[in-house]
Amino acid sequence: MARMENLLGALSLTMSDRLRAVGAGHGMSTSEQAALVTLLSHPDCAVSWLGEVLGLTSSGVTRLVDRLVERGWVSRTPGADARQRRLRLTSSGTKRAQVLLRERDATLAEAVDSLGAADRDEFEGLLSRIVGSLAENYVPALRTCRLCDVDVCNSAGEECPLHHTVPTDA
Repeated sequence: MARMENLLGALSLTMSDRLRAVGAGHGMSTSEQAALVTLLSHPDCAVSWLGEVLGLTSSGVTRLVDRLVERGWVSRTPGADARQRRLRLTSSGTKRAQVLLRERDATLAEAVDSLGAADRDEFEGLLSRIVGSLAENYVPALRTCRLCDVDVCNSAGEECPLHHTVPTDA
């Protein structure tokens, strides 16, 4: 293993721990965090779709949605069956997702705080190339971006590096 890959592994693990701690500080699991942030960007999705994006089994996503509904963060609309029910954040859920994104942003900003402007620009370009190569299809890309702030990613005239995975009919 080359030093760069080793450093990337250390960075990835540390950032994963720090981002997990953001939600844990609010008494939330990583799946709950990912569900709220995903639903903020993709309202009215089906329960089965959310499970696919989060990599959960049918029973796992059902239990997750039950917890989110119980906490008052998500509402379900009627559907032909349980898998087709649509999910939407409540006002409380929207606020919770926005808090998670702000705290995530602060955590990530702290990690790159030691970089100057030129290094930050170069690092952003490199990250964009790396992230863009992480998935070739839509659902794996959504899984990669399950905690992303979509508005930030698509700001300043840029589009998500995984935009190439979006189906033309989406």
